[in-house]
Amino acid sequence: MKRLLTILLMACCTIALLADNQQDARRRVRYKDGPAYIYRVYLSDKQGSANLIAHPSRFLSRRAIERRRRQQLPIDSTDLPVAARYVRQIENRGMNVIGQSRWHNTVLVHVHDTLNIQSIDQLPCVKARRLVWQSPDSVSDRILKSKVRKHFEAHDSIGGQPYGRAFEQVKALHGDQLHRQGLRGEGMMIAVIDGGFRNADRIPALQHADIRGCRDFVFMPVIPAYADTDHGTKVLSTMAVNEPTCYIGSAPKAAYWLLRSEDQQSEQEVEEDYWTMAAEFADSVGCDLINSSLGYNEYDHADTSHQLWHLDGQTAFVSQSASMLARKGIVLVNSAGNSGMGPWKKINVPADADHILTVGAITPDTPYHIAPFSSVGPSQDGRIKPDIVAIGAPAYLINGRGAITQDMGTSFAAPIVCGLAACLWQSMPEKTAEEIIELIRQTGHNRDHPDNIYGYGLPDFWMAYLRGRASTSQEASPSPSKGGDV
Repeated sequence: MKRLLTILLMACCTIALLADNQQDARRRVRYKDGPAYIYRVYLSDKQGSANLIAHPSRFLSRRAIERRRRQQLPIDSTDLPVAARYVRQIENRGMNVIGQSRWHNTVLVHVHDTLNIQSIDQLPCVKARRLVWQSPDSVSDRILKSKVRKHFEAHDSIGGQPYGRAFEQVKALHGDQLHRQGLRGEGMMIAVIDGGFRNADRIPALQHADIRGCRDFVFMPVIPAYADTDHGTKVLSTMAVNEPTCYIGSAPKAAYWLLRSEDQQSEQEVEEDYWTMAAEFADSVGCDLINSSLGYNEYDHADTSHQLWHLDGQTAFVSQSASMLARKGIVLVNSAGNSGMGPWKKINVPADADHILTVGAITPDTPYHIAPFSSVGPSQDGRIKPDIVAIGAPAYLINGRGAITQDMGTSFAAPIVCGLAACLWQSMPEKTAEEIIELIRQTGHNRDHPDNIYGYGLPDFWMAYLRGRASTSQEASPSPSKGGDV
């Protein structure tokens, strides 16, 4: 019966999604700022920035520097800011620089005439450029939904169950045992990169969450991040809510940054740049983990869409960025994607990135089964993907109205894992990002024979805690004496 209910819920979600798409198609309006274009401009070097490497506090927060120091990770040339003089040279040609990436040494340039961009090609500092966005002819005339429930209903509370509706999805990963040790993410900072956080600043269930701020990296957003889609709100809720007997998330004591990189008006390659800018910001303010429930493969302009051979962790711009994060001391948890039932079927980018946790979705009933929509691996270079799985078909969460509900997607499996990864790392801060990632992988129920559907399987965070503490104790113990030594 539970399996039948799950299938029916999946069908209802699919029908609702199709209805939303049809409704959007009827509400198209002309794009007001067209024609317009955004180019990614690759710069030749970072002239004038090299002397800053000895002064990281000028471009990284104290917390970010401490995270690197703790993991013995060097500050390198990728951390240095883009050369300000190069930005000025481009702007002096009448260009509007709207963003930049220090990791890739690139800037985003917005123009209304493609002929204008050619004027910068002769600048010695410009190595190459790529068109990553062009204004659409029309966009959805989107309606703001601001209504918020002031409190939970009586039936939302489950007497005697502190976690409320979230219990099964936390317990499946043995996260409740971590929480009983007082490990709820305190002292850890998580960035949530998503498409919008509707009413996250107003929902009563999130009023006690430690939200450090909200930043928007999308150029010319039509709707503020706190009024846009509630996808990010749902993602955040699975970690940050702390409402006993109704809902307790996987890291209710962690601090959060809410970062929007998704342009809801179109689907184009520039979103990989926005994502990168958001990740670099997360690095700079000292975030320990990033949850990204975003993925890309098909864009509005077919010639820019990704191909399967791109899934090597290094071809896509966004995957290059994601693959750098562990070397910056950050654990990235990314959803695998929901393409399992479509023609693509495979993981999206940046889920193909190396040194991250890519999370697929399973059903909540035992024995657990992979959700049919959950994207599969492997990566193009043969790595196991997804890395792990968690409940996401469906998961309980809190929507933009403040109501406890269920929704489908690897988008909601990923943050459950991310929150518990923060709790685990809280207990062993001496571990590096790569060590935490590997520790979690090696506690998956499928670890002895990982595959490209479940990956290493459903991780056991209590086992990860015990193994991690044991290895830390062994490393701290004095070496046994050798013959002849006193």
